[in-house]
This record gives sequence, C-alpha cells and structure tokens, in this order.
Amino acid sequence: MTEQQVYRVERTVGDLEVRHYEPCVVAEVSIDGSFESAGSKGFRPLIGFISGRNESETKVAMTAPVIQDVPNGRTDENSYTVSFVMPAGATRESLPIPTDAKVVLRTVSEHNAVAVRFSGRWSRSAFDKQIERLRQVAADNGITLVGDPRFARYDPPWTPWFSRRNEVIWTIAD
Repeated sequence: MTEQQVYRVERTVGDLEVRHYEPCVVAEVSIDGSFESAGSKGFRPLIGFISGRNESETKVAMTAPVIQDVPNGRTDENSYTVSFVMPAGATRESLPIPTDAKVVLRTVSEHNAVAVRFSGRWSRSAFDKQIERLRQVAADNGITLVGDPRFARYDPPWTPWFSRRNEVIWTIAD
C-alpha cells in the first residue's frame, strides 16, 4: 500500500474535515499549462526524481497524494505547482539532490487545513464545484481560508474515475 501524507482529523464540519498536518518535505515543480495538463506535465520530472534521477541515483518511495496548488483557487490560471509528498520522516538533508533543475525540495511546516473528499474525474469543473462547496461551508462556519487551495490526487490514473479519491485541501488560520 502506498504511504499517505500524515495528518490527524481534528473535527468535522458538515462533510468537511478539519485536519492537522505534520511537517513534511515535498519535491515540486512549477508548470505552465492548463489545469488539466499541469498534473501530467508535473508528474514526469517528479517520478524521474523518485525513480533515481538524482545525484545519488537513489530511489525514493512513492507517496500519496500528488498535489497541485491552484493560485487564488482559479483554474483559469496558466501556472501551477505540482508536488509529491516525500515519505514521513524524510528531511531535505536525508533526501537525494535532484539533478533536474526544475525539481525543488521544500520543507512544509505543520499546519491546519480543511479538506473535502470527492470521487470522479480530474477535471477543472469537478475541482471548481468542490472549491465553491468548501468556500461556502468555511464561510458558514467562520473558518478563515489562507493561501491557495490544493488539488490532491490519491490514486493512479488507471483507477476507474468513479473509484478515485480526490480532495481539495485548503490551509486555514489557527
């Protein structure tokens, strides 16, 4: 089973989860392109990095989810950041150095976030629908959203669309 990013559900608000995420390291790339194409374009250099295309030719375990930051929550943008969460306990110092200049390792601090889970296709319209749902529930419950939302994909592309685990995750003010 693929390791998943470490978090703890603090409470539920309607069908949303308020979560506490542990600190982690991500390998990320900046991608220009459409909402739909960014995930595929970002996946290639990241899978290369964890498959051994790095200075020590070391493999790094694949984890879930694959994350796509969505600037301002707007899917009509043309620039995204796609990232792989590194295995729990990994540090920037313990990970191999990327040989692809596009791949950057970044430490993410512990934080709280709200998440909504949904199944279905990896599409702009599905993400937009969930963003509006998340914004409304957050507003109705006095939850302050901070930064940009993230589109999280937990399953490989060959998983039937109706069985996929997808999430919109958004950092919140403490």
